[in-house]
Amino acid sequence: MNERRDNTQRVIEVDESDLPLHCPLPRHADWNAHPRVFLPIESRGDALCPYCGTLYRLKGKPSGGGH
Repeated sequence: MNERRDNTQRVIEVDESDLPLHCPLPRHADWNAHPRVFLPIESRGDALCPYCGTLYRLKGKPSGGGH
């Protein structure tokens, strides 16, 4: 998933390679649209960006070996 894509969709699925999760993601075309904010997605499996309202959903379960 190294391609750049628009951050116009409101629900984005991410996987463990995206952790620690922050919005906007570097692969988004508007990666500098708002300040980078880290999102705690590991406990619930989803997180909402307070700046742009994008909902991130974690695919699968985190292995716990991240940060």
